[in-house]
Amino acid sequence: MREYLLVLLVAAAVTYLTSGLCRRLALRTGALAKVRDRDVHTIEMPYFGGVAMLAGVAAATVLAWQLPFLGAQPTVQQDSRGVLVAALVICLVGVLDDIYDLPALTKFAGQVLAAGIAVALGVKMLWIPLPGETIALNSSASVAITVFFIVLCSNAVNFVDGLDGLATGVVGIGALAFFAYSYLLTVTEGLTRATTSSLITVAIAGACLGFLPHNFFPARMFMGDSGAMLLGLLLATSTISLTGQIDTSQLQEGLVPTVLPLVLPLAILALPFLDLVLAFVRRTYAGKWWFVADKQHLHHRLLQRGHSQRRAVLLMYVWSALVSFGVIVLGLVRGDAQWTVVAVCVVLAVVLLVLTLGRPVKVGAPVRRGELP
Repeated sequence: MREYLLVLLVAAAVTYLTSGLCRRLALRTGALAKVRDRDVHTIEMPYFGGVAMLAGVAAATVLAWQLPFLGAQPTVQQDSRGVLVAALVICLVGVLDDIYDLPALTKFAGQVLAAGIAVALGVKMLWIPLPGETIALNSSASVAITVFFIVLCSNAVNFVDGLDGLATGVVGIGALAFFAYSYLLTVTEGLTRATTSSLITVAIAGACLGFLPHNFFPARMFMGDSGAMLLGLLLATSTISLTGQIDTSQLQEGLVPTVLPLVLPLAILALPFLDLVLAFVRRTYAGKWWFVADKQHLHHRLLQRGHSQRRAVLLMYVWSALVSFGVIVLGLVRGDAQWTVVAVCVVLAVVLLVLTLGRPVKVGAPVRRGELP
């Protein structure tokens, strides 16, 4: 655990320190978030937060290779190298998009390329758990499902990146939840505690923690597509690597612990995935392409109901934590205690729903994204 804590702190420190440099680089290269009708911010903001987060994750991962606990596991080194190369590629695609505003299909091709590189370097889905059995994937199915999953997660995080600190916090909370699960799973099942999944997720959490002071309202810089797609890829590959290191046949009996390794990323990104699905349905029904942006995302709707930016972001933080950690606790407990967890989560969800749907009283002029209060 001490080595994982060191990885988290290094990722946070490197990300925090390099964010200022990346901000100045974005200003010099003109990588700025323009003010558009669908945006919440009212002034141009520099991008390249994703570059700083990549630097933090890379520094923490390279450090882990030198440590006696994590560095002694060949599988961890091999998988994390593949993840880093794919992360570099997708971050580069995001940087080009932040500067030149790439067409949607070009950006999609870049995501597929990064996912393909991850697969070529050995990071791919090996099995799919089902109640009572585990389906081993053949080579073709493994490649197709892995690429699809990585691209899906990359776009899901990109969809939720609409308010200061929103995507950073949601992914950071989810990464901490995923780390808690993967680490506790190895402890309770007596497996090796050095896994690629734990390493990548704790590095993600550290990078988000280091970037949040620069990105929380009022933000001084945005992560851009370089950051959103990077975080999505890292979350996806941490899940995929888990399927290669933990066999569900080793887990205790029960539906929840068996399927949880693949369900958990969906729970972590529940809000982004919900936003993505709603956007697809909404835009398709309106006769538009699914990638044509609008101003009807979940965070837009919270603002329309009168919530301030900070309140909207904090509400989505709590929703993410409730779903992520609730699913984890549900998977770790056994017997009647699972019903207690479900009851507590339902009560908390109802209370949170009341707070979310409630229309707070506005005081003074609203402060929008990118403005000082």
